[in-house]
Amino acid sequence: MPWWSWILIWIALVALSLLFFGVLGVRLYRQAMTTLEELGEAAERFSRLPSPSAPEAGSATADAGAPDGTDAGPRPVPGDAVFASPARMRHDYHASKSARQNVRRLRRIQRKKDRGQPQALSDIETR
Repeated sequence: MPWWSWILIWIALVALSLLFFGVLGVRLYRQAMTTLEELGEAAERFSRLPSPSAPEAGSATADAGAPDGTDAGPRPVPGDAVFASPARMRHDYHASKSARQNVRRLRRIQRKKDRGQPQALSDIETR
């Protein structure tokens, strides 16, 4: 192999490595800019949160119906749990859990009634 072939090989290796690092640099720059844009959007969104000293009466809930068309009552606004008391959140959790269980029980009763199946005693007892 002549001596100048080594120079060509090294020039090609250096050029390819510079191209590789250039592509990585552009990719890193684009990801950094995307991350900064998302951080800006998040800062704008979270800067509008109500302060903890604000009254919780009207802004704590938004009226939205359940997906099946029935009105499940007021639904909490996302992020409301951060500033609420643990006792209130525990009460809301247990209330929504029992409401979901009752809806499932009513659907089960209706499904068994439609199919002509016998009802379970625990389903038809009033709670």
